[in-house]
Parts: sequence; C-alpha cells; structure tokens
Amino acid sequence: MSDSGSGLRVDVHLTPDVLARALRDDVRDGLGQAPRELPPKWFYDERGCDLFDRITRLAEYYPTRREREILAREAATIARVTGADTLVELGSGTSEKTRLLLDAMTAAGSLRRIVAFDVSEPTIRSATAALALEYPGTQVHGVVGDFEHHLGLLPAGGRRLVAFLGSTIGNLRPAGRKRFLADVASQMAPGDAFLLGTDLVKDPRRLEAAYDDAAGVTAEFNRNLLAVLNRELGADFDIAGFDHVARFDTDEEWVELGLRARRAQTVRIPDPGLSIDLEAGEVVVTEISAKFRRRNVEAELAGAGLTMAEWWTDEGGDFGLSLSFA
Repeated sequence: MSDSGSGLRVDVHLTPDVLARALRDDVRDGLGQAPRELPPKWFYDERGCDLFDRITRLAEYYPTRREREILAREAATIARVTGADTLVELGSGTSEKTRLLLDAMTAAGSLRRIVAFDVSEPTIRSATAALALEYPGTQVHGVVGDFEHHLGLLPAGGRRLVAFLGSTIGNLRPAGRKRFLADVASQMAPGDAFLLGTDLVKDPRRLEAAYDDAAGVTAEFNRNLLAVLNRELGADFDIAGFDHVARFDTDEEWVELGLRARRAQTVRIPDPGLSIDLEAGEVVVTEISAKFRRRNVEAELAGAGLTMAEWWTDEGGDFGLSLSFA
C-alpha cells in the first residue's frame, strides 16, 4: 500500500493486521520457550518512543551523543567519499542525527532523494513530512517495514548511502547480524555505501549504568513492553510485579535487559491463547545490546562481502562508525 504527493511518497508494508499477527507470533514463540524472551521492536509504541527519546538525553546514556559527535565531524567526508545522491536510513525514527548527513550532502550539491525506513507508520509519516519541508526539491520516500523482512522492498536507483545508526545492529544476536548484513549487501548496487554505527566494548560499570539510569527512565521503558502486551493482546501482566534488570555479559560482550518477576505468578494472554507460569526471580529477556570491537565489526562486514573503507570513533573511543562498500 502506498500514497504519494508532490515529492513525497510513503509505502506501507506493515499494515495493522500484519503487525498484530507478528506480535502474536513473537509473544507465543518467545514466551513459550526457555529462557523466555521478547523482541525489543515491540518497545516502540507511542509511549515507548517518548521514553526512549528521554533515555537518549540522560547523562548515563552516551551512545547518541558520541555518534552525533562523529557525524558532526565526519559528515562532509562521508558525503565526499560516497558521492551519494540518495540517503537510505534503516530504523530512521525521526531522522534527527541523519540531518547532519543530509546537510552535508546538500552542501556538496549531491542530495536528490531521502528514503526513511521504520517499523512505525505514524513515525514515518511525521518524519517524512518534516523532511519534505526541510529539504525542498528533494524526493522523500517513506517505507514502513521491518528491516529483518522488507529490505528487498527498498527503492533502488541512484547512488545510495545506506545508514544503520544508533548501534541498533547490537539488538541482533550473531546469527541475526549475519543474516541482516547479508541482506544489506545483497541489496547494494555497485557504488552504494553502507554506514554502520556500533557501540564499543568498555568498562562494564558504564555499560550497565547506560541501561539502568538513576532516574529509572530505562526501567519504565522496559516495563512499558508489558503494557503493550496487556493493551494489544489482552494479557494480564502485573506490571508493578516486575523489576528491571540490566547486566553486562562479559563472555558474549553484550548488555542483557530483562524483567524479573518479583513473585511466582501465572500470566494469561488470551489472543494467542497462552498461559505461562513464572517463578519468583525468573527473568524475561527483553533486549540484548551487543558491544563491538573494530576487528569484529570488520570481520562481520567482510563475511557479508562488504569491505570497510573508513573507521571513525568519537574522541573518547566510546562509539564506532564504519563506512563500507560492496
């Protein structure tokens, strides 16, 4: 389904019924296994998006600021090295940081088209309308889809810079990252480039603090996932009956977020017809956030047939931004 206006088009591949079915499937599969797990993409209802925006502004949560620092410093170089006339952002959200790239491409005289790709239709419609106003004369194409399923539906043509920022790739386990990078590489034409943001391994105390802030915003964001399930699937989670937990796994080198049951309880989820018994202290994993080292990023890109051409970090070495070509 799509609609278009003057210079603005939105394609919708995730209709409400498709999203509802996906949520039911993810809940049935994730809560029916051991350990129990839920995909983090369901965090982002309207309230979840607002809470995450607050998280990015917290003192403890450095990734957004560090990535922005790199983009502010290197955007002109990225525009020059890639020669891109099209910016494709995966998981675009409001495209706030991406404006640094768009401004650099505009200054270079190369920007012709913006493609914003996200799972949330309201977010895409709002973001693309704003982009169309801010970059007049530029084609703006919104795509509502899931980057694990719909990359093949991205608009082709032009010389594209595909950006996947925010270290969102860290939400995928190694096998999922391998599939995702292979999918990205398969969609890239000669001359296209891939810009990837990755949070780097550092002191576990800083990592855990970034996901368990003193103000409790991340805890509220995490528990909001249960509110989504109660509202959308008729579940009866006692939201106050779960504690937010965030732990850095030194073997896997990722932060694992979860919700720990304060007491034994039975949760009923009528829509997929599920009833689960949780023990006191049992944790439902809601997110992993993998942390990276340059050599690992380069190796995973190479495994997908992508060659890293540039590597930048912020001044403190907290965050990495890589530019690759097929």
